[in-house]
Amino acid sequence: MRFDIITVLPGLLESPFAHSILQRAQKKGLTEIYVHNLREYSANKHKNVDDYPYGGGSGMVMSIDPFAACIEKLKGERDYDEVIFMTPDGETLNQTTANHLSGKKNLIILCGHYKGIDQRIRDIFVTREISIGDYVLSGGELPAAVLVDAIVRLLPGVLSDETSALSDSFQGELLDAPVYTRPAEWRGIKVPDILLSGNQAKIDEWRYDQALERTRQRRPDLLK
Repeated sequence: MRFDIITVLPGLLESPFAHSILQRAQKKGLTEIYVHNLREYSANKHKNVDDYPYGGGSGMVMSIDPFAACIEKLKGERDYDEVIFMTPDGETLNQTTANHLSGKKNLIILCGHYKGIDQRIRDIFVTREISIGDYVLSGGELPAAVLVDAIVRLLPGVLSDETSALSDSFQGELLDAPVYTRPAEWRGIKVPDILLSGNQAKIDEWRYDQALERTRQRRPDLLK
């Protein structure tokens, strides 16, 4: 699976993709992540990628031409399943969306900055708009990293335990059950006996009940 991320601040994305699961996925050849510096597509001699908004107001708006030039170049090289814009007013990212996108082959992700991007880019090129929550960040780079991480860990072969991602919170619309590891007793607090029983059927039943109860207490909206 290939990701092409367009940003004015490529340095913000260096660390998230150079460690842990995302790094291993790239080394295994299971995913390709390319970060494109938007300034390289600016025809302005100063490499500006923003301008003042029509109608006045505070902030700067990211210009059309650099985004269009980069997107059209990429599309001239291969087909893309989605062109995604990370924006607070998009659909909220959830596990269902990550599952769906993990079945795609090529994705372009646009990172906004400043006051936002010219609406015509959204109207002409963007096929999907995604938010990671009801709050505003300085740009779309961190949300893009979150989206890529959520997708890549679902790709076959990325996790050492293929069943791990299937038991995560929000898979099956439930939060995950409590988890424990050694020691079996710490400062007088013991691991639930059922987890030490070796009876896998009973353990699975306990985990489901715990997941259901945790979801009921913390996220009852998921049970609707």
